[in-house]
Amino acid sequence: MVTGALGHIGSHLIRNLDRSVVRDVVMLDNLESQRFPSLYNLPKGFIFKFVKEDILTADFSKHLKGVDALIHLAAITDAEKSKQIPELVEAVNYEGLKRVAGACLKAKVCLFFPSTTSVYGSQSSVVDETCKELKPQSPYAETKLNSEKYLQGLKKKGLKLVICRFGTIFGHSVGMRYDTAVNKFTWQASTGQPITVWKTAWNQKRPYLYLGDAVKAINFILKKDLFDGQIYNVVTKNFTVENVVKTIQKFVPKLVMDYVDSAIMNQLSYEVDDSKFRRLGFKPTGNLKQGIAEKITSLAMIINKD
Repeated sequence: MVTGALGHIGSHLIRNLDRSVVRDVVMLDNLESQRFPSLYNLPKGFIFKFVKEDILTADFSKHLKGVDALIHLAAITDAEKSKQIPELVEAVNYEGLKRVAGACLKAKVCLFFPSTTSVYGSQSSVVDETCKELKPQSPYAETKLNSEKYLQGLKKKGLKLVICRFGTIFGHSVGMRYDTAVNKFTWQASTGQPITVWKTAWNQKRPYLYLGDAVKAINFILKKDLFDGQIYNVVTKNFTVENVVKTIQKFVPKLVMDYVDSAIMNQLSYEVDDSKFRRLGFKPTGNLKQGIAEKITSLAMIINKD
């Protein structure tokens, strides 16, 4: 089962699942984002079932029959806007996770939970999973960290799970979202808008994860049955805002930048070490230029070349 199956990650995952591991796919989504195109032209070789349900009300005892593993992608993921709707973020991201995890425990279903490297917050040195001074700076990151803690409690009760702290996602999918830095900048540049760069962020470094690598990591875990209760950082590479903007500029040379303020992003700079996951044999293959090129290509017909 994939919750949030029609979203940015989910819509790419359901098109790129490992056929040697997966046969039947239950796609659960409440369609709040109206991403109907995510269901079009799904690949052959799988048995797909779509369930229009909300994780806050779904009867998982019914939907989890015959399910071996659940990929829990359903969440409110816009870190910036999460500060405006903290109660809703708490309900969906934390209370929703509790319902999903409880159902998995009862049904003996393995759980994949994507947390975020945003739980680290601003750090003065490179951090890994052993970091004790976690500093989430948004309701989104706070609910992810609280969810991690809750899952650690269920692990002691017998829940088989794995937690992956994903870097900020970039790359093209049918269920695109544009609130993350690389995707937002690429959209702005492609549509002739100024790129809005946070005033103090030009040289700040943050962890990013190519969408293809995120899906590759999920397939890797399913194939190895890596529900070992561990937390893993999953990152393609750490980039600065300058790296991102200059890469976009290779495709859109005449882009314009505007400097703006952001309550969350101003003080956020950190670099993440993902060697723990790589030591298991996982090798990211994406890169910043590739991810941006995919989006630029998909928007090529509207880019002003004058």
